[in-house]
Amino acid sequence: MTDSRTRAVVAGASMAGLLAARVLSETFDRVTLVERDDLPAEPVPRRGVPQGRHPHGVLARGVQVLDELFPALLEELAAHGAVVGDMQQDVRWYVDGHLLRQQPIGMQGIGLTRPLLEDRVRARVLALPGVDVVAPADVDGFVLADGRVTGVRIRRGNRSAGPQTTDVLPADLVVDATGRGSHTPAWLESQGLPRPAEERIDVGMRYTTWVLPRRPGDLGGDRACLIGATVARPRFGAALSVEGDRWIVGAGGYRGDAAPTDLAGFRDYVATLPASELCELVSDREPVDDPHTYHFASSTRRRYEQLTRFPDGLLVTGDALSSFNPVYGQGITVAALEALALRKVLAAGADRSARRFFRRVARLIDVPWDMAAGGDLRIPSVSGPRLLRVRVMNAYVARVQAASAVDAAVGRAFLLVANLTDPPQKLLRPRFAASVLLKARHAGPVAAPVAGSGSAVGLPRPREVSPAEAVGAEHDRPLRER
Repeated sequence: MTDSRTRAVVAGASMAGLLAARVLSETFDRVTLVERDDLPAEPVPRRGVPQGRHPHGVLARGVQVLDELFPALLEELAAHGAVVGDMQQDVRWYVDGHLLRQQPIGMQGIGLTRPLLEDRVRARVLALPGVDVVAPADVDGFVLADGRVTGVRIRRGNRSAGPQTTDVLPADLVVDATGRGSHTPAWLESQGLPRPAEERIDVGMRYTTWVLPRRPGDLGGDRACLIGATVARPRFGAALSVEGDRWIVGAGGYRGDAAPTDLAGFRDYVATLPASELCELVSDREPVDDPHTYHFASSTRRRYEQLTRFPDGLLVTGDALSSFNPVYGQGITVAALEALALRKVLAAGADRSARRFFRRVARLIDVPWDMAAGGDLRIPSVSGPRLLRVRVMNAYVARVQAASAVDAAVGRAFLLVANLTDPPQKLLRPRFAASVLLKARHAGPVAAPVAGSGSAVGLPRPREVSPAEAVGAEHDRPLRER
């Protein structure tokens, strides 16, 4: 990038592109978003967001960043019907078959559909001075001159509606936010430059989503129920309260184990999950929409930070850089954190900006990537390297999750890390680890329903263990077990 900051072009106007444009507007006179879809005037699903009809999560850290970049956004979303609640008190988290004990954590979460979130953020971004959008338009490559990108080739118009007109948008900086289907690796190769190395975790996930009416008293007033896969039962489910007094309920499995798209089959499927809440929600009410399915083949990370040759004037962000298994709800939050990283790089000047950006975001991605990859590699059918470090951490995290069922403070610490608010190292502090290993022994296993039974097993909340009981149990164990 040169010192000139006249115009930046962002390829892709989904969440990652919108967040990048928000930050770029602070330092560039003009920011142009280029989007393949014809952007809707209201919050409705669009083709460019294939997962847009399914449950979406924004981690607590992502909520904080969104509220920093767009002041009072949370209040605006709530005014449009989004459901705000405490991430531990108002959500039922089932992790490794254990229900985390609920108590206020002071960490806000929000339940809403992806179209509503994107609609409100897009309205905020396009209202910024100097920001405009070209849509629909296809990005047809970048303009390379003297080793740096100086513009974007685009084809304006909808390709299915007739001939498109070609154009070149000059730019001092181009940001690729076109998602996991990004053509930047192929474009680099076409210019005689190396492609970034890729890491993949093949999960082969398929899930089905229904939208149901929400009634007063559902889930005892809780805003969401999230049921993670276990090694014994690698199926998952989620119920999120969203705008319009609705539940968005999704369930699925790994390696092609998809939930049926007929309602009776879906009800039988969720009855096999290790918790009964979803079964109860779908058992006695009719959906308000047709079912929708989604297939996610693999988590993919492109290692741009390892490249020794890369053109100046070009950056990559969002799913084009790393796309995560959506069950962990990390994508939007990581894109928001990458936007903050972009802000810091721009503030430091144009010199070697691509190298500095990719190195900074690589460190940022390491944590959620390791968390998601480690969680997926617990599942025997998922292919990938199960290094000793991964196996040891998975064994310890399983104990943290078990201890969270009897000690809300352990659950709080776990959720702060899972929501990218605290670093994972906090879970490894000696005193905390000792407490985890002790209390995990008092968390009984969660009973799982029998496959195909058609009914779920009720799950009692785990009994609270007093400190005196815990200490007594520790003394009762033989020394060789301590």
